[in-house]
Formats: sequence, structure tokens, C-alpha cells
Amino acid sequence: MPQLTTPHVRFRASFADAMKEFEAEGRGAVGDDTSIGQDLRRWRRRWHDPAVFASYVAGLRAEADETIPMIRPGRVHCTTLWYVDGDTYLGRIAIRHSLTGWLREQGGHIGYDVRPTARRRGHATAMLRDALPVARNLGLAEVLVTCDHDNAGSRKVIEANGGVFEDRRGLKLRYWVATGAGQA
Repeated sequence: MPQLTTPHVRFRASFADAMKEFEAEGRGAVGDDTSIGQDLRRWRRRWHDPAVFASYVAGLRAEADETIPMIRPGRVHCTTLWYVDGDTYLGRIAIRHSLTGWLREQGGHIGYDVRPTARRRGHATAMLRDALPVARNLGLAEVLVTCDHDNAGSRKVIEANGGVFEDRRGLKLRYWVATGAGQA
């Protein structure tokens, strides 16, 4: 049964395969400013080294620790969880603890990606559903989730999780999703 989990080195082989799938669809190219795009450009040639992958995983985990100052400009603390089935990496979801101006306009509190060979199976809907209590535990009563205006699949994922449309800003649709904070 697929579940969210903290990033761990045991998923290295499956994670690397997933990143190759993302790369094959054009992710990681110059101009891809998504988390996966940035990670591909920064790490893809080094993930094969177990020590480097361990450093990557440790960095993801450290980004969630609010007692550690963020060293990369423009970044906020972020809890990254991987969606796995056994030892198979299916995707990731990132829960940003706060919003910068850009995140408020474009990126939102939560971003998610499902590897291409695992899409259209309900994983993104389940990932977002399972991440909402994590966001609630971070003190977020509601989260901003955005998607490209032409991404019907992501729009359905957000709406299936109670997303309430606020507006469109440029190419992004913006939704607010209650996390259940304050509910009995």
C-alpha cells in the first residue's frame, strides 16, 4: 500500500529511475524552476554515488528543521515527503512552512510530482490528502495549492481534496485547501 515517508537512502535506486523518467519528459532543462528541475540540474550526475545521495537526503530532511537557518536565498523551511510503495519511489510532495511573495503568487504551500510511469492511478490525490494532516501539524489551518491553468489533472487533484478556487494569476490557478485545523 503506497504511503508518505521521510526521504531515505534505501530508495536510491528507484528514485534514480524516477528522475530518469522526469528527465526523459524534459524536466531539468534550463528554465525548469520546479524543485525536481532544480534538483536534476544540481544532483543528477552525482546521485549514483551513495555518499552524495545520502547528503542529498540529509539536506531534504534538514530543510524541515526550523531550528536550522535556511542557507539558500529565497527558500523557506519545507517538509518533503516521498510517496512509496515498498521500496518503489512513486513521487514526492513538498509542504512549505511559510510563503514568500513568489510562493504566494505562483508556488503555494504544497507542490507534488508523480513519476511518469505511476501517473493516472490516484497517487497525487492520495499524496495531497495524506499531506494535509502534516500541514495541520505544522500549524497551517489552510494551504495554498497552485497548478498551471491547463493542467486538468492537477486541478482535479486539488478539487478532490476540497480546494476552493481563489483566482488565476498569470498561468497559475490558485486554490485554498483546509487542513482540518481547529476541527473536532
